[in-house]
Amino acid sequence: MAASNLSAEEEKILNTFSEKVNAYRQNEQQPPFPRNTAVKFLMARKFDYRRAVELYRSHEEMRTKEELQDIDFSDPNLQKELTTGKFTVLSGRDSHGAGIALFTAKYHSPTDTTHQVVLKALVYLLDAALESRETQRHGIVFIYDMSESKYSNFDYDLSIKILNMLKGAYPARLKKVLIVTAPLWFKAPFKILRLFVREKLRDRVYTVNKDQLLQHIPRDSLPQKFGGNLSVNHRLWLQVCAQIHQSNFEVLDSYFVSRKQSVSHSSSENSDFVHVNDGGLESEDSKDTVSEKQSNEEGEKDDLIDINGREKEVNVEKEGWRSKSKRRHDSGNIQNSSRNSGKESPESHPMDINMDGMPPPNPCKKRPTSQVSNIWEDSIHMAEEGGMTVAELVAHYKQKGKKGLYEEYSEIRREAPADTFIASKAKHNLPKNRYSDVLCYDQTRVTLPQTEDDPSSDYINANYVDGYMQKRAYISTQGPFSKTFGDFWRMVWMSQCVTIVMTTKTMEKGRVKCGQYWPLDEDTEERMDEFIVTNRGMEHNRDYTITSLTLHNTLTGQARQVKHLQFTSWPDYGIPPAEGFLDFLLRVRACQADSMRLLEPAWNGHPNGPPMVVHCSAGIGRTGTFICTDISLHRLVHINTINIRETVRKIRSQRAFSIQMPDQYVFCHLAIIGFAIKHEMLPDTDWVSINGSESD
Repeated sequence: MAASNLSAEEEKILNTFSEKVNAYRQNEQQPPFPRNTAVKFLMARKFDYRRAVELYRSHEEMRTKEELQDIDFSDPNLQKELTTGKFTVLSGRDSHGAGIALFTAKYHSPTDTTHQVVLKALVYLLDAALESRETQRHGIVFIYDMSESKYSNFDYDLSIKILNMLKGAYPARLKKVLIVTAPLWFKAPFKILRLFVREKLRDRVYTVNKDQLLQHIPRDSLPQKFGGNLSVNHRLWLQVCAQIHQSNFEVLDSYFVSRKQSVSHSSSENSDFVHVNDGGLESEDSKDTVSEKQSNEEGEKDDLIDINGREKEVNVEKEGWRSKSKRRHDSGNIQNSSRNSGKESPESHPMDINMDGMPPPNPCKKRPTSQVSNIWEDSIHMAEEGGMTVAELVAHYKQKGKKGLYEEYSEIRREAPADTFIASKAKHNLPKNRYSDVLCYDQTRVTLPQTEDDPSSDYINANYVDGYMQKRAYISTQGPFSKTFGDFWRMVWMSQCVTIVMTTKTMEKGRVKCGQYWPLDEDTEERMDEFIVTNRGMEHNRDYTITSLTLHNTLTGQARQVKHLQFTSWPDYGIPPAEGFLDFLLRVRACQADSMRLLEPAWNGHPNGPPMVVHCSAGIGRTGTFICTDISLHRLVHINTINIRETVRKIRSQRAFSIQMPDQYVFCHLAIIGFAIKHEMLPDTDWVSINGSESD
C-alpha cells in the first residue's frame, strides 16, 4: 500500500525515522525497513520519530522473545487457530474511524494451543487490518468478549502478553479495551490484572455490559449478538487477510466501512454515534441537563436549574432534613434593567453584603470598576471586617449542625441569578455547553479571540472568578469534550495559565464526566487545533495525580510548561476526605508558585500569578468547593477570619450556581476547621465532637 497523502513535514520525519531504524538494522545485518511499515510505526506514535524508534525496538524485542519473527500461514497449527474465530477484525469502525478487533474468550482453550500460536494469529490478522491508512491514523478498539466464558477459558499470562503487545510493542494506536460481560469469577484475576492495566492503560480499559457497548461503538458497527446491526463474517475476513498478505490491498476498501464522513450522518443516525477520545466515551450531541445525565459532581441528583437558567428553590424538610428541588415561580425577582443594557464592564463585581439579615438576602449587585485597574482592589474578596474567627466558626458549626447549615445554604440558593446568560443561550453556542442547564454569566465569561468569522469561536463555557485580594484568580469552567478541546487550550494559552486543577475523573459510574483533553501516557502528545500538548511525566499520589505538560503553540512557535493536577479521591456521591483534599489544595498552590519562577521576570501581574483553570464536569459543584476553600484559607492566614457564607455568594455572582449541593457547603466548613486543627490554630479542639454535630 503506497504511503500517500503525507504532508511535507511528515515526509521529512519519515526520512529521519527510516535513517535511524535502518542504521540499527544494518548493524543487525537486516535489510532496510520498508517504507510502508515505517509509516505504520510513525502513525502509531503520531509522527514523533523518537517514540516511533522506541516502539520499533520494543516490537523487535517482543517478536524475538515470543519467537514471532516468522509467521508461516501454511503452518497447520496457525491455520487451526485462525479458523476458531476467537479473534477477528470487524468490518465496522468506531465513530472516529478506529478499527475494531474482537476477541471471544469462550472460544479459547489454553490446553489446545500455545501462547506463541495465539500471538502469531493475532499478529497475522492485525497486520492485515493495519494496511488500512484509516486504521493507522485512528487506531484500534479491542473488544474482549467474556460472554458465556468459563474460568477454564481464561489465561492470565496470555492476557498480559496481549496487552503488553498492543500497548507498547505493536505499530497501532490502542484506543481502548472493552471487557464485555465479565463473569463473577473474573473479579479475582481482574484485581491482579488491573494493577497492570492501571500502569499501562489506566483509563482506557472499561468493563461494560452489552447495553453499554453502544456508548462506545456505533450500532451499525456493533455485532448483532451485542444488539448492533453488524453481521460478523470471520470467513470473509480470513479471505481478505489472505489477499492482503499477497499484496492485494484493494480488498480493504470493499471490506472496511469508512468513518471519515461520520459527522454528517442524519439526525436519525446520530443517536447511535458517540464521539470517542483516548480517555473514554463522550456523547457530544446530547445536551442533557446535569440531573438527566446523573453526572453528579458528588451526588447532584436533583434537577437543580430550570429551563431559563435560573436555579430552582431548595426546601429543607423539618423531618429528615432532606433537600429537594422545587420549581420557582416568582420570576419577577430577576434584575435585568442595567445588565441588559450591556453597558457594564466585564470586570464589574458584586458589592459586599451583610450576612446578619434574617430574610433571604437580595441578589448580589454589581459595582463598576475604576478606570485604572488595580490587581488588589478590584477583587471582590478583600480583607474586610466581620466574619468569624476559627473558634467562632467551630462554635457556629456545632450550634447549627449539618441541618442548620443546609438551611443556611438554601437561603443562598433562593437568590436569583446575578447576571444574564445571553451568550450561552445563543444558538451557535449551545453545542459547546456540556449541560443545557449550566450556563455562563455574560459579564464574567471568558471571551476567546474570534476566528474566521465564526460567531461561536469566541465562546467557551467558562467564567473568571476572583480570588482573595486577587482579581481573576481562577477560571471556573466545565470539563471539556472533544469538540471543545481546542477552545480549552486556546483559553489556557490566552490566560497564560500554568496550573490546571481537575476535581473529577473522566469517567464515574460508567458516565463521562470530562473528555481526555491531555495525553494520558508519559512521553506522548496530542494535537488539538493549533496546539500540541505533550505529557512530560507524571507523579502519582494516593489522592491525586500531577502531570507535567508542555503546551506548544504551532502558530507562534512558542511553548509553555503547564502543571495538570487531578484530584481522584472525590467519591461519586458525598464529599472527599478533608485531609486528602487539603493536601491536594496546598500542592496546587506549590505547583503554581513553582511555575511562576518560569514566567518571571516576564510576568508583571499579581504576585500569585495568572489564573488557575479549575474544572470538574459542570464546573460549578466541586469546582466551586475548591475555590471557596482556597479563598477562605487565604483570608484565614492573612487576617485570621473567614466568612464562608459571603464567599459562596460572591463566587456564585461570577460563576452561576457554584457550590451546587448542601454537602459541599458543609464541607467548606469542615475543610477549614480541619486545616486549623492540623496547623494548631485550634490545639484544644476535639475533632470527634465537631463531626458528632453532623447528626444533630
